[in-house]
Amino acid sequence: MEAAGDKLMDQLRAVVAAAEELLGATAAKGGADLDEIRARTEEVLRAAHGRLEDAGRELEHQVRRHPLAALGIAAGIGIVLGVLIARK
Repeated sequence: MEAAGDKLMDQLRAVVAAAEELLGATAAKGGADLDEIRARTEEVLRAAHGRLEDAGRELEHQVRRHPLAALGIAAGIGIVLGVLIARK
């Protein structure tokens, strides 16, 4: 369960990093509209990064507090996905 959470957090961090790289690549471009869009995007990215970190810490805390419940949820999701995949 912990490995899956780490993988998800790594993927989300990669998305944020890619968005930051895209903002950096457009830094040379000018225009009032582009500057406004860039500023809003940077603000949203900062907020998303903070929320992702908080969510990751909270998820880890909950899994450590309730390991059997986390295991049960993961098993249930695995069973549902297995049934859905097997139907095709």
